[in-house]
Amino acid sequence: MITNLSTLVKLAKKNPKVVAVAAAEDEVVISSAKEAYLEGIATFRFYGSADKIEEMCSALNFKEGYTIIDCKNKTESITGAILSVCSGESQLLMKGYIKTGELLSAFLKDDFNLKTGRTMNLVTIFELERYHKLLLVTDAGMVISPDLQQKADSIVNAASVARALGIEVPKVAVLAAVEVVNPKMPATIDAAVLSQMAARGQLGAVEVDGPFALDNAISAEAAKHKGIVSPVAGDADIVIVPDIEAGNIFYKAMAFLSGAELASTIVGGKVPIILTSRADSERTKLQSIALNVVLAGGV
Repeated sequence: MITNLSTLVKLAKKNPKVVAVAAAEDEVVISSAKEAYLEGIATFRFYGSADKIEEMCSALNFKEGYTIIDCKNKTESITGAILSVCSGESQLLMKGYIKTGELLSAFLKDDFNLKTGRTMNLVTIFELERYHKLLLVTDAGMVISPDLQQKADSIVNAASVARALGIEVPKVAVLAAVEVVNPKMPATIDAAVLSQMAARGQLGAVEVDGPFALDNAISAEAAKHKGIVSPVAGDADIVIVPDIEAGNIFYKAMAFLSGAELASTIVGGKVPIILTSRADSERTKLQSIALNVVLAGGV
């Protein structure tokens, strides 16, 4: 089982992947690609304005490990990158200088046959000094206000990432503001239903419980004080947040206040999607690419 994010880079080196970057004319993305290439985990196909991409690569002294495919506009670059994945020429897709929604709206077109029928989620892995193992959190950046089915999908999606880390039956804590079911708080009702769905085998090989307040999910002592008896309490591998506001606040608090190491992926389609942010550290960007290389299989 993987216990730290630096191991992802080591694993990714065993079988590097080709990454297709849509709208690659972005210094942050190209810088991330350079680091990944130098670490030996990926080579790249850059789709976008050849002149701009060449200029950025030159400024970064990035001379090899990539191919540039000149595109007339953003739409052409998105389509080209996705087709590269569909054909097997590339194994991974990466977001460049475009909105996430623009990339996903194309990715999910029936023509490309990349849908699985599940909602797509941002899954982030945190390595925290005060937690005894890696913690997966979803969704901090995509689904605004997930309904019950979307939360069920997020459990399945996050569990697939957990298994790539060697966690065969991940423990999933469904979060709310309190740890008891309250009819006036829909998040608590969803948590109780998801727990029952998991118990009946509807969500695959996972152990789900909730509702949990965050402290009960990650602190055995806090759970004990509340009288909570659960194999998930204080030992969660995955936490499911109630909405994007809660997820986004958690993500940024961990990244900027706790100094956590992290890596992210967009899952739920037939291939994972690499997403890096301007606010991410260089280490986070590299670890995110490595995570997706590992998820792409063959390592």
